[in-house]
This record gives sequence, C-alpha cells and structure tokens, in this order.
Amino acid sequence: MTLKYALIGCGRISPNHIAAALKNDLKIVGICDVDAEKMNKLTIDFNIENTATKYNDYEKMINEQAPDLIAICTESGNHGKIAIRCIELGCNLIIEKPISLSLKEADEIIKKSKEYNVKVSACHQNRFNKSVKKIREAVVQGRFGKLLHGTAHIRWNRDESYYTQAPWRGTWEHDGGALMNQCIHNIDLLRWMMGSEIEEVVGMTDNLMHDFIEAEDFGMALIKFKNGSYGLIEGSNNVYPKNLEETLYIFGSSGTVKAGGKSVNLIEEWLFADNLDDPDEVKEEYREDPPTVYGFGHTPLYSDVIEAIVNDRAPYVTAEDGREALELILAIYKSSAENKSIKLPMKECNSSDFMGRFNDGILSTRK
Repeated sequence: MTLKYALIGCGRISPNHIAAALKNDLKIVGICDVDAEKMNKLTIDFNIENTATKYNDYEKMINEQAPDLIAICTESGNHGKIAIRCIELGCNLIIEKPISLSLKEADEIIKKSKEYNVKVSACHQNRFNKSVKKIREAVVQGRFGKLLHGTAHIRWNRDESYYTQAPWRGTWEHDGGALMNQCIHNIDLLRWMMGSEIEEVVGMTDNLMHDFIEAEDFGMALIKFKNGSYGLIEGSNNVYPKNLEETLYIFGSSGTVKAGGKSVNLIEEWLFADNLDDPDEVKEEYREDPPTVYGFGHTPLYSDVIEAIVNDRAPYVTAEDGREALELILAIYKSSAENKSIKLPMKECNSSDFMGRFNDGILSTRK
C-alpha cells in the first residue's frame, strides 16, 4: 500500500521532509506554498516537478489530491490553524515543531484527531536518534535508579542574516524566540526522559544581543518534576562565533549519561552501576555524525507515522508529546514575564501573550 503525501510550506526544513517522504516510498502528490519560487526550487531539487502538483491553497490541494499524510512546515504561528483544518478534512499529519504556539490550539488538535480518527505526530525527530533511543531504553529499564536531575544545554548562534531570511522568525505571533525555535527539541527530550509530569517551573528569559527581533535570544529555567527530580535548561542564540553544542545530561542514583554532538547524536558518557554494557562499545555503536543540527531523525519518524496509519496505532511521537514541549516553554515565558514560579499543568497560554517583553529596537532593521 503506497500512501499519498503532500507538503504545506517550502521553507528551510522542507527538504528534510521531502527526502524522508521519498526514502519511505510515499507518493508525493502535492506541494503547497504562497511563494511559487520556493515551490519550484524544491520540486526541481528533488526531481518531482512532473509528479507533484503545485498549489497556493492547501484546502484545494487536499480536495483535489486526497493525500493520506500531510506535513505542515509553515511558519510556526500557522501550524495550529492549518492542522485543525487538515484534520477536519480527514488527513493524517506530521506537524513541524512546535505543534502550535497556543495551548488552546494544541488541545483542539488533540481533540479533533480523536474525533476524526486521524494520526497526528509532532516532529520531534531527535527522539529517533540512535543515542536518544539507547538512553530512553535505559530510563524505561530503570537503570538510572532514582532519577535525580537532568540538564539540557543548547549553545548556538543565530545572526541577523538568519532572521532577515524569513521575517516571521523571532516574532511573538509566528515564532517565539530561542527556546521555542532552536531549543524545543532538547527541551522535549529533557521532559520526556525525566518523567514528563511537572510540578513547577521557574524561568528567566532575555534579549541580550538581538535587538532586531521581538522575542528572547537567551533563556534559563529550573524545573521540579512530580517524581521528585529536577531539570535545568540553558538555551542561547548568542554563542560566539557559531553553534557550539547541544547536550543532554541525565543523573540518577545509579547512572550518569551525557549525550552531545550537533543534535544530541553522540553518547559521550555512559556510566551505570549494573555494568551491563561496555561504555566504549556503547559510545561507538550508538554514534551518528549528521551534516546539520537536523540530524537523521526525519526518515525514521516518517517510517513510524506510516506504520501507525497502516496498523491503526498511535505514533511514537504524539500530538500530546508536542503539547508537553510547548507547555514547558510557555511556562518558562510566563514565569519570566510575571517574575514568579508557574504551576503545571497550564490550561491556556499563547506566545502572543508576551508581546512587548523586549521592546528596545524591535524589528528596527527589518521594517
């Protein structure tokens, strides 16, 4: 059974999705974007210009092509409303991170996916890293003993040219800042590994060097999980002169692990009291060396979603997972804005709630 596939949004991440679709033998029937030049380039680059029909209206594309699976890769602020409409039209979805910028929209996605019996996966592809899957296995097996604390560090660089390439970047309405855009993958991993359920969040965010964007370029947070463990988050777009590292640490009473590399794709420390495996062998067997920070996870994520559709099961990364990552970041934003700790769960919060947080020279060079 060959599933029909369509893509909405032909920006920076879209080639990873088209490549993953082709590697999984999906039939690409449609590409949609308001920018014809971007669509043309994408179809030519992947030699699908004669097989994928181009559209500037995604509802028309769905009505004419009836795709089984759609990937939503537009600016973040449109993910939610497009996803909800696609679900209403009966489409299974892969939604690029973040699943939405609004908890209300995220909840509506979850609700409607059940109502219309479609599969929705949040595109947190780093969960499919060989290193991450090995760490998750150790968590599930209880090898860490009592979980004590975990840390996520995203020490990257984004200069002004990155933001001028797409004016929606760095805006509260369509993007958020470093935590929402660049750091969300590692934030997702930290919450997932440490037990998901959170009691309280204390956060601080700032715009230290990017006075040409609205949102934060730096954020830190302390998390108290309901299982008694703690989490620390450090995210920055200010590291000189280029991306330095993305690391994840997990500390337990009987285990210590560090994952690093471009996209937490290397196991750098592997220490367990049970001595069930050789640390050097684990480091070698579970290492990957992707050319970019996007890693290799899109292809296996697509494989999983296809299997979920065919076998009528939940995807490995669900819409609920996407909501949890979104909620944690919004809690950090809210804590910083209100100068207080935030209790979870939160019912409603939207990145647009924080417009005006850093008003010095907002978008001054891009107006």
